[in-house]
Amino acid sequence: MRTGARSTRGAAALVGLAVLAAVTGGALGAPAAAEEGTPPGRVEFPTHCLPPQEAGLPPAEGPTTARITVDDPAPKAGDTVTVTYQLASTPAANPVPGVLPADVLTPTGRVVLGGAQQGEVTVVGAQRNDPVAAGEKLPGVTMTGTFTVTAPGVITLAPGGYTLHTRHLGDLDTVCAPAAPAPVSERLTATPLPTANLRTLALRSAYGNPGAAVAVTGVGFVPGAAVTVAGRAGAAETADRVAATADATGTVRAELPVRDRATTGVVAYEGTGWSAQRGSGVAAYTVIGAVAGPAGAQKVTAVVEPGALAMTQAGDSVTLGGVPYGDGGTAPGRIAAVTVTDARGGPAGWSLVGKVTDFTGPGGVRIPGASLSWTPSCMAAAGSPSRCAAGSPGAVGAEGAVLASTPDAAVVGGTFTVDAGVRLRVPPYTPPGAYTAVLTLTLS
Repeated sequence: MRTGARSTRGAAALVGLAVLAAVTGGALGAPAAAEEGTPPGRVEFPTHCLPPQEAGLPPAEGPTTARITVDDPAPKAGDTVTVTYQLASTPAANPVPGVLPADVLTPTGRVVLGGAQQGEVTVVGAQRNDPVAAGEKLPGVTMTGTFTVTAPGVITLAPGGYTLHTRHLGDLDTVCAPAAPAPVSERLTATPLPTANLRTLALRSAYGNPGAAVAVTGVGFVPGAAVTVAGRAGAAETADRVAATADATGTVRAELPVRDRATTGVVAYEGTGWSAQRGSGVAAYTVIGAVAGPAGAQKVTAVVEPGALAMTQAGDSVTLGGVPYGDGGTAPGRIAAVTVTDARGGPAGWSLVGKVTDFTGPGGVRIPGASLSWTPSCMAAAGSPSRCAAGSPGAVGAEGAVLASTPDAAVVGGTFTVDAGVRLRVPPYTPPGAYTAVLTLTLS
């Protein structure tokens, strides 16, 4: 959307976002310490280790004892989880003929994801070890890494292969792989991002005589759902009601006869009653009509015409801060400010919802849209009847999140400035370059 462009209620504004550089890196951990007993999640699996050719040693066969832990066992889709892979013991031996000095061993490995999310997590450990005598087993190590949760459900984590790199008398790699898939060591249960309610309602006319039928159009409903269109007086429903069905696009069209003089608005909802999750906001409606007066009297009626719910935005592009390659980090920025004007009258509040696509970079490399989070803010102009509530800080993602809203109330309306700081988590070792996505803002 161009700067200053105006959007009617229910329409969407598009904002391009770009991050100029990418980076990552797993946190480095200390070697695993000896533990008494058997910690939860510790598993053992047969392992085949190939020593470096320069060592002249035969392959080593034997059990690996390992444990995987996570920093958050109940994340939301879009969250970043830190994974720790601890090797308590390995069949791999010192690959040099003499004593292996201290702090020359660097481990790397893989954690295998299963269940609701498939894939692997790369983990890395610090260059740290005690001296190892000739022919002795290499010591236990700790490796860490991160991954972004992309799907809700139970995700399993199992140990994968690992490489023990030593820098003494040359660079030597001992490569170890499970002889069979290792047992699951850890599980986490991811919950989906909350889904924004995009149900909205529009009336052909905002007023009419008692008994007049008002044309109602609703969008954002579940396709094929049974929908009730009803009159409202404050928080209560009136006697005006009609049934409708959403079409294949989720659109509802109905004619509602408004006979109850108490009706001050119209709502539409799925299910047995209106709720904030399955119902539209209130569209204001006024019942007018002739009132008997004394002989010779004339009734004088002035109608205040309701306006529109609309928004403008200060720009149509956002450039996030750069992230140096190899260090890992977060790309910060701020969306173009949005001005919401509510001149409808009546009791209906509004909601401004954002959704973001994946970030696409060089060679089609993607950063999930759920890696973008924001901290919204909202300010009402002086004299605005409604109070403005900023959305909760957190991930945006493709499912959508609320940027700002105003509640239903007896008197609503006003002008509001909406803003948000944004941060993009860039995954490990993302190739350098510009990564772009589209943030869509929908006002309803």
